[in-house]
Formats: sequence, structure tokens, C-alpha cells
Amino acid sequence: MKNSISRLELDKILTAVSSYAVLEAGKARVLATEPTDSLTEAKRRLDTTEEATQLLFDSGVGRIEEFPPLGDTAERAQKGATLSGAELINCARLLRSARILYTSVNAVSDEGFENFRALTSRLMFDERLEMEITDKIISDTEIADRASEKLFTLRREIRALGEKIRARLTSYLTGGEKKFLQDGIVTVRGDRFVIPVKAEYKRSVKGFVHDRSASGATVFIEPEEVLEMNNELISLTLDEKEEIERILAELSHAVGAMRESLERDAELLAEADSYFARAEYGYKLRAVKPELNGKGIVEIIKGRHPLLDAKTAVPVSVNVGGEYRFLVISGANTGGKTVTLKMCGLFSLMGACGLFVPAAVGTRLAVFREVFCDVGDSQSIEENLSTFSSHIVNLRDILLQAGERDFVLIDEPGGGTDPEEGQALARAIVSSLIRHKCRGIITTHYSSLKEFAYQTEGVENGCMEFDSEDFRPLYRLKIGAPGSSNALAVSSRLGLAEEVVEEARGYLSEGARRYERTLRAAEESRIQTEKLTQEASALVAEWQEKLNVLSKEEEKFRREREKFLTGSKAEARRIVSERTARAEELLAEIEAIFEKESLSEADLIRARTLKNKISAAPVEEEEHVRALPVNPQTLKEGDTVLVGSMGAEGKVVAIRAGKKQAEVQIGALRVRAEWNDLYVSGRRGAAAKQVTVVRNLAENAAAPRECNVIGKTVLEAIPEIEQFLDKALLSNMSEVRIVHGMGTGKLRAAVHRFLQGHKRVESFRLGKYGEGESGVTVVTLK
Repeated sequence: MKNSISRLELDKILTAVSSYAVLEAGKARVLATEPTDSLTEAKRRLDTTEEATQLLFDSGVGRIEEFPPLGDTAERAQKGATLSGAELINCARLLRSARILYTSVNAVSDEGFENFRALTSRLMFDERLEMEITDKIISDTEIADRASEKLFTLRREIRALGEKIRARLTSYLTGGEKKFLQDGIVTVRGDRFVIPVKAEYKRSVKGFVHDRSASGATVFIEPEEVLEMNNELISLTLDEKEEIERILAELSHAVGAMRESLERDAELLAEADSYFARAEYGYKLRAVKPELNGKGIVEIIKGRHPLLDAKTAVPVSVNVGGEYRFLVISGANTGGKTVTLKMCGLFSLMGACGLFVPAAVGTRLAVFREVFCDVGDSQSIEENLSTFSSHIVNLRDILLQAGERDFVLIDEPGGGTDPEEGQALARAIVSSLIRHKCRGIITTHYSSLKEFAYQTEGVENGCMEFDSEDFRPLYRLKIGAPGSSNALAVSSRLGLAEEVVEEARGYLSEGARRYERTLRAAEESRIQTEKLTQEASALVAEWQEKLNVLSKEEEKFRREREKFLTGSKAEARRIVSERTARAEELLAEIEAIFEKESLSEADLIRARTLKNKISAAPVEEEEHVRALPVNPQTLKEGDTVLVGSMGAEGKVVAIRAGKKQAEVQIGALRVRAEWNDLYVSGRRGAAAKQVTVVRNLAENAAAPRECNVIGKTVLEAIPEIEQFLDKALLSNMSEVRIVHGMGTGKLRAAVHRFLQGHKRVESFRLGKYGEGESGVTVVTLK
């Protein structure tokens, strides 16, 4: 497997993945990853990578918090050693990293993440110890004053005594002794405050000499009067060091007690970091999670070799291991045969390492016991092996080891020797591998091997497509047919002299020329057929889309028709109800007249008049507006127009000449209307001889789309809203607005309670920005 890892360049992939790891241990884990031969383990790895991807890019969980390697720090602390401030800070960073990963993963409410939840459940951390270390230790070399009460007191006394000593020595700089001093400064020698005195005056200043300058011109004297104060200062400094040691020892003991937890946390965090690195690598590569199987099936859909430039690489689809166990790929040189072969092996190894692959969704990979590979020039100078010999040695080992659960990749078997013998050897090698029941991919230029693939069960031909017109490879794999090598065409394209190419054609046997012409013609026919098939598919898709649009329009028309009929029926019922009620009122009046004991002439006239009203079948007067179609040439913003389809007037606020439309503001509603649906407002007059449009402008037909109840009480507002909704339903309106204002929210709450119980209200919401926000409720009617 190690040989295949190098030849298929999995090591380069792992190096690229490791660059995304945060921890040194995480990088090491990625680089040490080996492909597993267990389907269960491979699936677990891929599932964990998928969870890491979702945590990072969907759930907002951050990467691992960085901390230095733990080394033997916890072990030394357990044995009683006092750790330095830097080591304790590193331990606190580890505890923090464990705490953050645990809390962030378990804060995700989504179901799933079993692997990461299982990993984080094993993390142990002590937030109290973490905070204690970070509060007491400011930096690698500095302990906080508040680390303990005693340390705070000692440092306060040290500062006060130091100031006192400086003040006394400063008096030497300004007093009569100033003339004896070399410099006007107070300095320190051996933790004691001293003053620099000229060598010739050293006896003029009483005190103790602690040092001399290199030139001998200056001596550093501690005056007698600050001797005791310096002694006290040193004593306090020693007490401070002891207290710091005690604090560090106490924290080190706490760290030592957690040694096992810390070391386990470091391993678990490195494990999580390695999967976060896999996830980020896959995300940057736009890779997908492959489906794994134990049946030896490799089906790659639009795969790209991860080491190629994604912008220029041509996706390749490969299928092997299912209907046929071996795929023989032929075609032009530089056509992508070797890259395709290596991609299949590399993808299998990547899947077994828990890595996503750069391919399309639906890609399937098998988990093999071993991936054998013989690719490239394996010439060995040290072992005195030629290219052919080294290939044979490698193939010998493959034939000895390969079995049913193995994947074999061989590039140009039998190359580097006599072509006739090479072809025979290649066929024998493939036959032996088939008997071993393994699966694999072979690349070749040998015609006999292509014929062998036609004749042998379990072997299929495939070719890298080639544009015979432009003499260039297309880097696409076509399974089911062999390909021509096109060596002469490729040589010509690469700049080989044309006379040399023509001379080479003359050396070809007639059989070879016929074979190449046949393959080329078959390839051209296949490409043309595929082109026509694609065009036909495009036409079918286009017409299907048009049919879908028509179906949607038909469904929309049906719904509008049903809504119109429902509204018409409701209107008819209302009219009948109103007129029935009116008739009953008139009959009641007539009955009241005839209930009198004696009737006067006036009563009879009154009764006759009421009877005539009933018989007259009164029709509600309709106001008709005769309107002219607008002239698009003279239409301008600000004009008042009638929108025919709505039977309502509005003001033109915008004109869309390109679409032959105008935007019209009708009350609070802004609509787009076609020019042929706009008419000159009746209020502006119109010539009777023109074609007229008649619209019913009865009260209920032009119902308003907005109800304003601001300032009203709940008892006043609800009946008005109910009546408003009835009119809107009769007018076939689908959406209306209720303006209730913000205020205390009491009226808004009452309106919402009423709407919740209204059977013809489908939904409602508060207004958006620009609609009135929380001061307006937008209602959608059924």
C-alpha cells in the first residue's frame, strides 16, 4: 500500500489537508492517516468528516482553539515538579480548547453528530482551574498582584520601600554631595540601590562600594543611611519569590492531578482537528461525500483529479467493478488515460481515509483490501533494473498478492520491449488478474488488448475522446468502445515536421491503416450521434418547460375563475337577501295599514303605493362611467386613469415604455397595468362616439383595500373591520391592510385575535419596512 500511496500521490493530498489543521498534533494525525480496508471504519471516517463540515459551515461551530503541544508537562507536574508560568498558561489553553469544543458541539440543537458528540463526551475540563491560572498568571514571566493576598501586600510594601529609598538617594543628587557624583542618576547593583560616585571622592561618601566601572572612573556606593532599607527590600523580595513559588506549586499540583485528563484531551482535540482539516479541505475543493460499498464498485461521476487546476480540468466519469471487473482504456497520447487511472485509485484511497472527493453527487467508491499500482517509469539505478525490468518486478509482486478484494491499476502493461511480445505479455497479465477475481483499470495502445476486451467476459473497452478535426484530445472518457492512438496526428499537432509524419504514414501496413480509419470513423459517428442526441434532449427539455408554464397558467386561470364565481354567488345572495328584506318591510307596512279599524283615502293611496314598489322589481341604480382608452403617446406621470381590470381609478406614478406598462397608485396599492387596460378617467370627460368601457362602480365593487381604525376603541374598531373584510371578499381581493397604529399595542392585539378566528382569513402579518411596520397588519384572504 505504501508504494501505491506514493505513486497515486495520496501523500501530497494528505500534506495539503494537514495545512488546514490548527494543532501540530492535528497535522501529524492527518499525515499519519493510512487508508483502512474496513468498510465500517471507512464509513465512520466519512461520517465524521461530514459532521465536521456541517458543524463548521452550517452550525457556526468554530475551529479548535490553538494550544502548544503538552509534551511531558502534565507528567512532571504529577511527579511534584513546579511548572513555569508559560507551562501553566499552555495547560490553561488546552483546558479552554476542550471546554469550547465541548460546549459548542453540545449547543447545536440539530439531531445527529453522533461521532462528534461521542468524541466530545470524553473530554474532561476544569473551568475553575482554567480561570484560576489565567487570572493569576499574566504572562510567561509575570504573576498578577492579586494572585494572593500575601503577594499583594508584599508587592505594595516593596513599591513603597523602593520609593522611599529612591527619594533618599535623590537627595544626594540635589544636595551638597552632588559634586561627588559622576551622573545624576540612581541605579541598582546586586539588587541594591546605589549612586555613581567619582573615584576620587569615594571616601567623601560614607557607605559600601558594590561595583566599579570598566574605566575605574566611577564607583557605585550604597550610602550607610539606606543600608537597612536595602536589606529590608531584599528580604521582602525573597518573600515575594517564595510566595510566587508557592502559587506556582499549588497550580502545578492541580494540573498534575488532571494529568490523564489533559493527555486524553490533547489526543481527542487532535482527532477533532484532523477532521475539521478534512472538512475545510473538502469545502475548498468543492468535494462531495462518496457512497462507499464493499462490492468493488467504483462509479465516479464528473470527477476531477484534486492536484489539477479546478478551473481547467475536464471532469471525467468512470464506471468499473459492477457489470465488468476490468476496464481497458485506450486513446490518444496526452489524452488523459493515465490521469484518469490515477484518479480512480486516488479516490479509492481518499475515501478510505475519510476524505471527500472532487466529483458530483452520487459518486460511489469501494473499500478495497489493497490498491496495487504500476504507473510511470520505475527504473531503478541502485538495483540495476531497466524500465521494462522494473515494471515486470512490480507486476510480479502484484500477480502474487492481488485477490478478490483488491484494486489493480496498470499503465501500459508490456511496454518498453518488442511490441509483439509486449502485447502477448499484456494479454497474459490481464487474463491472470481476471482469474484472481480482482478489479482494475488498464491503459494501453495495443490493438490486441482492445480486441481481447471485446471478446472476454468481465472486461470492457473505454476510450479517451479525440477531436479528429482539430487533432486535439477532449479529456473525456467514453465507455463501450476502444480508441485510436492517433500518434501521428498528435505528433503533428505537437510540431513534428509534416514530412516526417507523412513518411511515417507510408510505413504503416495496410491493415494498420484500415484499422485506424475504421476506429476514427466509428468515433466520428459516435460523436455526431451524441451531438444530435444532446440537441434533441435540449428541445425536449425546452418544450417540457413551456408545457409546465402553460399548466401553471391554466391552474392559475382555474383558481381565478373559481374565486370569481364564489364572489359572484356571494354578491347574488346579498342582493337577494337585501331585496327580500325590503319586500318584507313593505308587506309589513301594508299589513299594518289594513289592521286599522277604519281606512282613510290616504291609507288606501299609501297601500297602493307600497304595492307598486313591490311589483316594480326595483333595480339598484348603477353609476356608469364611459371611458376612452388612454393614448400611450400622451400618457405621463401624474395622470389620473381608470384601470379596467380592477374598475378603480388611480394616479400614474411610473411608465415602463419597454414593457408597454404603467405603474398606477390606487389608494395604498401600487399595481402594474398594461397600456390596453388603461382608460381616461370619467371625471375628465370623453366623446360618446368613441368605443366605451362600462364598469360597475357600485359601492361594494370598488371596496377600499385599507381600513384605518387609529383612534378607535376595540368595540368600535372590530365591527368596522368585519364590514371591511366582507366588502373585500365580495370584491375578490386577496390581500388588504388594516392600519391600527402602534400605541400601547392593545388595539393591535384585539385585531389579531379577531383575525385568528375569522374563517375567511388565510394568514396575516405585521407590515415590513416601508409598509408601516408594527402599525399595520397585512391580511391574506382565502
